Amino acid sequence: MNDNFHLQAEYAALHKTYPLGRRCPIIGITANYTDERLSTLAEGYYASVLAAGGSPVIIPPYANRDALVELLSTLDGLLLSGGADIDPRYMGEEPRYDLLHTINPTRDNQELMLTLLATDLGLPILGICRGIQTLAAALGGSVHQDIYAALGSNLLNHDQAEERGVATHWVNIDEGSRLAEIFGEKSLFVNTFHHQAVSRVPQGFAVSAVATDGVIEAMEATDGRSIIGVQWHPETFILKDDNRCMLPLFHWLVGEARLYRAAKDVHSKILSIDSHCDTPMLFGDGYALQERSTRALVDLHKMHEGALDVVTMVAYLKQEARDEASLAAATAKACALLQGIEERVAANSAYVAITDNPAELWHLKNEGKKVIMLGIENGYAIGDDIENIERFRRRGVVYMTLCHNGDNDICDSARGAGEHGGLSEFGRMVVAEMNRVGMLIDLSHAAESTFYAALQASACPVVCSHSSCRALCNHPRNLTDEQMRALAAKGGVVQVTMYSGFLREQGDATLDDFMNHLLHAIDVAGIDHVGIGTDFDGDGGIVGCADASQLRNVTRELLRRGFSLDEIEKIWGGNWLRVMRRVQNAAVWGK
Repeated sequence: MNDNFHLQAEYAALHKTYPLGRRCPIIGITANYTDERLSTLAEGYYASVLAAGGSPVIIPPYANRDALVELLSTLDGLLLSGGADIDPRYMGEEPRYDLLHTINPTRDNQELMLTLLATDLGLPILGICRGIQTLAAALGGSVHQDIYAALGSNLLNHDQAEERGVATHWVNIDEGSRLAEIFGEKSLFVNTFHHQAVSRVPQGFAVSAVATDGVIEAMEATDGRSIIGVQWHPETFILKDDNRCMLPLFHWLVGEARLYRAAKDVHSKILSIDSHCDTPMLFGDGYALQERSTRALVDLHKMHEGALDVVTMVAYLKQEARDEASLAAATAKACALLQGIEERVAANSAYVAITDNPAELWHLKNEGKKVIMLGIENGYAIGDDIENIERFRRRGVVYMTLCHNGDNDICDSARGAGEHGGLSEFGRMVVAEMNRVGMLIDLSHAAESTFYAALQASACPVVCSHSSCRALCNHPRNLTDEQMRALAAKGGVVQVTMYSGFLREQGDATLDDFMNHLLHAIDVAGIDHVGIGTDFDGDGGIVGCADASQLRNVTRELLRRGFSLDEIEKIWGGNWLRVMRRVQNAAVWGK
């Protein structure tokens, strides 16, 4: 009997190992849609995904937004397939019906929205033929309605008569591109079936391959997102004599999807904590926690997309005059900013909560809620009244940064004039009072003299909520290796920040720069004394991790570098919570 009919034997073979089968990343593939309202997909797409080790799922064209969001939560990668023309109206152009072929509004509407939502979630995406054009149209680029009308008739024949699995022309690959890394070649022999093509790539993308006639043949994200689009049809080659020359592209997609899935699994098992953001600085601009902001880097949408469970929002105070009226105004401003956080959380209590209790965090995560903790950046907020420390602690403030850019009555700043030679006498009282009430002492922004004086004066471990490594970027605000060792010896933690100017001395910092600082801090201070404090909305944000929605990229990089689940859990908040518990348990006050 033909082996295809040995169903029971195959079923039994699947159960000879446990767990059942192997966890393949799930790749959603958009389907074509015919004039007869049939959903179809050419075999090469799913055959190539299977050959690369993925599990393909076909996505029929439908417009239900809730269903699309739910679908994307189950996928690990997305493949945008070929097909009909992109309607130019999505790019603000009037259609030239004498140039266009078939337009499919049902498919356009779904796939453009699908692309935007998938990009928000950081899903790896591969766009093929129409798929590269979908990427361009959805993400802010543009597409030629017809390459011959736009670029002249002196082009290659981009609608070849040869069968689909036959290559007919060369494309030149950019030497420094991800595509060059994938194929290990400077040029590729490809097929061609199109009359539209990308005319302008979106922001954050670069052209990575061009045909000999100048037509854009590939583009890729350069801002840390795992997105590649190609104009040719790589999926057709495997169907012709099992030609696997294009499989590296599908191996890339499945590999990125596997990493994405692994990061999702990690975040389901850990608490992820960002110890510092300055989002309350934007409250005067009408910021709403529940709305996806075009300006703020942290909101509930972005926290969900980046799998961020907890963020400390701080009441930031610029260092101003220190007369009686100015000090009173500083305290009032801190109270107003904290009230602004409280009001926004109260308005969204079904989705987010405020707590200062580490023991409540897992319970809130299991309820599906995000958490905001309260902090104060700049001890200027207490004025000259030390009793304000207890008042703020009773309000739920978990830490206070002793200073900002300028000396205050407590201590000297890294950007100050060295007024006190470290801590003032008042500053020593502040440190003791913060120990008493269980408030973390944050030494980010502090002068080295202040750092060592506070370290010695404090009975508890201290923290740096958003600092980086001076050995890699010589900024007075960064920590020396000696400071990090001393911090670790005291039991504290340094939270590496994403502020570009603290990561590199020139140019825009990238996720690689951040990882270099994170790895250096781990090497110096140890895995038990390092975490993450982004400084989002306080000029934090880097290429590859531009806002809270992209924080899962950090986890993917940690996995890529071989960190274990236990180590990632420590970095993503375990170390920070250990110090919080120790400081709070040492407090000698009653609520």
